[in-house]
Formats: sequence, structure tokens, C-alpha cells
Amino acid sequence: MRTIAPKDLPLAEFHNALLTAIAPRPICFASTIDEAGNPNLSPFSFFNVFGSNPTRFIFSPARRVRDNTIKHTLENAMATKEVVINVVNYAMVQQMSLASCEYPKGVNEFEKAGFTPLASQKVKPFRVQESPVQFECKVVDIIETGKEGGAGNLIIAEMVLMHISPNVLTADGKIDQHKLDLVGRLGSDWYVRASGNALFEVPKPAKNLGIGFDQLPLTIRNSKILTGNSLGMLANIEQLPDADSIAIYKHMNKDLATLLNSANNQELKSTQLHQLAQNLLQKGLIVEAWKVLLSE
Repeated sequence: MRTIAPKDLPLAEFHNALLTAIAPRPICFASTIDEAGNPNLSPFSFFNVFGSNPTRFIFSPARRVRDNTIKHTLENAMATKEVVINVVNYAMVQQMSLASCEYPKGVNEFEKAGFTPLASQKVKPFRVQESPVQFECKVVDIIETGKEGGAGNLIIAEMVLMHISPNVLTADGKIDQHKLDLVGRLGSDWYVRASGNALFEVPKPAKNLGIGFDQLPLTIRNSKILTGNSLGMLANIEQLPDADSIAIYKHMNKDLATLLNSANNQELKSTQLHQLAQNLLQKGLIVEAWKVLLSE
């Protein structure tokens, strides 16, 4: 394993390695205005939400690595204490990238990138009409983390109003992750699209506690077939299936019955059972996988 201290590499190289490793990152498409009322629009991927009550976002217009200058967004946030955070989906990612160009102060990135400014209700900066979710925010604090190039400036913003496009809602009014079609930032020129087969669900740990890795039989824990993710799924079950349900499953499942009645040696049979269980786990059938594993 390669081990790197922050000063081991030139700053630009270390910066790129860091942003490639810490990814994907959500994108804060920040709309601000200066004291003269000129709009500014710029994306930042040092960003996330840090509480719902009050609703606090933090994003960081870091000092430029190459020349240690600060960005117009930071200047505007300091001056006016307001910002609109717009989320970025796939349909607008190319335009968003164009808005990241470092145009001179006073240039309107809404016009340069072809976005539609939408009047906000609680703050002065415009919303981006093309963004499926927009947050009107008041800046409550700005924390400077350093004076050198690459140092962060943490803008802590409290949401006062949220706007959601009806185009990304389900029938019962919730945000549909597939319709939202968000993009995330990676390193260099890379992005990731949160849609299609890239989306998957992982059930949260059971309220009554999963049995845990330590309760897995050694033959299962040391399996050459079952992966770490597979074992995690097995260990998240609250209780093992009982003997009666296992017996019924053995009788009803023809593949399992055939395998158990085969003349294979025990080691090969165990491998085949683990492979059958792995196939079930890939389909999310955790209880059925346990019944296969406990049928030996």
C-alpha cells in the first residue's frame, strides 16, 4: 500500500489524489449575488447537509491551489449572507460545468451557461429553474481553515425554503431517486450518474439488532464463495430460520434437494451450497439463503 503524507506530493497532485479518493461527492450549485446585485453561479463539491433541525448545509469554496486566490461565491457570501443551493442532475451537468469557468467578476454565469434565473421568495439570489431541487439559505457562519492554496472556507448555510420540481415526485409526493437522476463529482474530469443499475438498496440494520459476524458459523464466515457483502447480509438477520421452515424449504426447492442427494464429496457439496446461497443473496433473498446454508 502506498502511504502519502500531505506534503509528500506537489499540492496540485495531492489535491487530485484526494478528490479522486473521496468520491462521489454531491454538488452544491451555488447562486449568490454581490453587493451591486450582480448574480453569480458556481458549482462546489466540498458539500453536504449537516442536520435537519435546523437544516444546515456546509459547502467550501476552497482557495485556489494554483494561486491562492478566493472565489466570487465566497466574496458574495461574506458580503450578503445569502445563497441558493441548487442540486445538479444529469440533464444539466454540461451547462453546470460551463458555469464553473472562472469568468471575470460581474459576468453573469446564468447567461453564459444558458440557465434560467428564477426569483427566490426569502432571499435575493436567484434559483436555477432547471435544477429539480433548490434550497434558499441564509449564511450563518463562515469558517476559514487556512491561508494557503487549497485551504477550505466552510460556508454554513441554514435553509429557509425548499423547492421541489413536480417532475421528480412520486404519486404520494415523495422524491423519486430515479427521476431525480443526480450526478456526483469524482476526480479530474470524472462524474458519476446516480441512475439505472448504479442505484441499489441496502436495508438498514434491524431495529432488534442483527446477529452479527461473530455469530456466523465458521464454515460460513470462512467461505471461499460468500463475499464480505454477502456475510454482512447474513449477519443482519434478527434470528435464524427454524428447523421446520428449513425442512419445508428443502422439500420444496428441487435444486437444493437434488444437490443434497447428490453423490458429491462433502467439500464439493458445501461449495455448491455456498454458491446457491450466494445466488440467492444477489437477488436479496436472505432468509432463503440461510435455509440453504443451514440445510447441510
